[in-house]
Amino acid sequence: MRMKSIIMVGHTFLIVSMIMKGITSDSQEEELLERCTSLKVSVDLSTFLSSVSKTFVEMRKQLSNLHFATSYETDVFGMAQCRNYLSTVDCLACYDAGVTQIRRKCDATVDGAHFIYQGCFLRYGIHNFYKEIKFESTVLVCSYNQSVSEPTAFKPIVQKLLTDIAAATPKIKNYFAAAKRQVFSSGITLTVYAAAQCVETISLSDCGNCLTRVYTNLQTCLPQSGGSSVEAGCFLRYSDSSFFADSNITNITPYIRGGSSSRKKSIIGIVGGLCLLFLITASLLWYQLVRKPKVAENGDVLQVTELQGTIVYSFKDLKSATKSFSQDYKIGEGGFGDVYKGIMRNGDVVAVKKHALTSNKAKADFESEVRLISSINHRNVIRLLGCSDKGSELLLVFQYMENGSLDKFLYGEKQGTLTWKQRVDIILGIARGLAYLHEEFHLCIIHRDIKSSNILLDNGFQPKIADFGLARLTRENQSHQISSRYAGTRGYTAPEYAIHGHLTEKVDTFSYGIVVLEIISGLHCTDVKIEPVNGSLLEHAWQLHEDDKDLDLVDEKLDPNECDREYVKKIIQLALMCTQLPASLRPAMSEVVVLLTSEFIFEKRPLSMTTMV
Repeated sequence: MRMKSIIMVGHTFLIVSMIMKGITSDSQEEELLERCTSLKVSVDLSTFLSSVSKTFVEMRKQLSNLHFATSYETDVFGMAQCRNYLSTVDCLACYDAGVTQIRRKCDATVDGAHFIYQGCFLRYGIHNFYKEIKFESTVLVCSYNQSVSEPTAFKPIVQKLLTDIAAATPKIKNYFAAAKRQVFSSGITLTVYAAAQCVETISLSDCGNCLTRVYTNLQTCLPQSGGSSVEAGCFLRYSDSSFFADSNITNITPYIRGGSSSRKKSIIGIVGGLCLLFLITASLLWYQLVRKPKVAENGDVLQVTELQGTIVYSFKDLKSATKSFSQDYKIGEGGFGDVYKGIMRNGDVVAVKKHALTSNKAKADFESEVRLISSINHRNVIRLLGCSDKGSELLLVFQYMENGSLDKFLYGEKQGTLTWKQRVDIILGIARGLAYLHEEFHLCIIHRDIKSSNILLDNGFQPKIADFGLARLTRENQSHQISSRYAGTRGYTAPEYAIHGHLTEKVDTFSYGIVVLEIISGLHCTDVKIEPVNGSLLEHAWQLHEDDKDLDLVDEKLDPNECDREYVKKIIQLALMCTQLPASLRPAMSEVVVLLTSEFIFEKRPLSMTTMV
């Protein structure tokens, strides 16, 4: 039996014959879709082809143990999946056939390919497609050359089975189900087989939506003997002939709405018990968090993160996501740990900060950072997603900021590319983030290391305050000023803290003022080679202010037509206010936000020259 096909696809799909030479109708290597995408972006061809090959190798390695694989190499995302009813041998055979076809039909001028078979699919491309669930048009294949003997009885049993399996699959681990149903009609026993599967990187709701879409399209095939419908995120197939062993059948009854009354009673009992357990657990957690805060603060770091709702990641998964912490994935470094880009199996891109446990202090710094930021939630503060520890390896997982750190745009490889509006938004965003840490969070958090390299930028160039390895907190019943051993970065540190160890939130205010001067000027705070000043950006800014030449500080790469002269002067004067001595003269960060967002232009006031450390 050979299957004829109805293919409904957009013009971007290149569809070849649905029957590969020498393959029978039940072969898992029967092709459903072929798509090669033309190259539309500039990438290094040799690097790209090398990444494609590495992606194929890595996915095959994963398929040797699982039925789903994802891989990311430089500029290339990959995904492969086998139907769960296939053996490992058949899975790899299907995958290998796909790789062969891709290499034969998609030349070096393509940036991606998507090949789908009855038993498996594989896909690669230069963009992250892991969350996609739709094609422009659904791929549909029907067995029109083979009718069933009792179509009137066959059609409703197929519809009921497909409805049930589509409803159950999103609720089942790994998003896979295979089932069969029988009906006796006119002395004949009719049997129908069905399988459904979603890619494992999409959400439960997206899996359900995808299967609903392919189920609707598959109705076109009835009452024919078989059919398959495919979308980017799911697969649904039925047939009157078995295409999987009975040992692969899934019990979908518990996942279908409207089970037996006894099952409903069991579920009600279970739910009731779980609710009681939840209430008890919630009460205990409330007691731990509210009645005994010191226990949580001094407890195990993973316990703390669980209480705050962050994720405890598998060290193995993070190692895989960063390619064993490859130098190619390294995106930053500092005194408290290197930072790597990570591509998780579900396609999420994260930043992984790696702490080496070389001393008790290193672990204390790690635990401090977790405790301080695990419950912080503000658009201008980097969000902690989770953590992991394994022996001497301590890892923090953060949001990934594609634009990297601010310093690169001021005096690094991307210098001069920020517009005036972007700079103003960054200045305001940092102020809002610090105001939140100092005054709006339930504890006053002093960052202690505000600098341009610790300000990260998202896709919209909104700033995120990052790196809380040096951060300290104060409590309401604690003195406003505490003594602390100096820790910070030369050029950004307030003198009263660097010299005397006097630590208040005004230390962050001082550092903020320095960062603002860097944003305005495009100069590094300790590398100003302009006569007569040779070293300090703050001294240079002060000299210009004394000479009533504030605007000479503005980065010459900026378009002067973009800037409001009076507003620029206002920001420069505000930055100088933030660096005054004594610290009590500096405004609170909430005041800074008000001054930046109001039309009020404060009077020019005398500012004390500050000695930088």
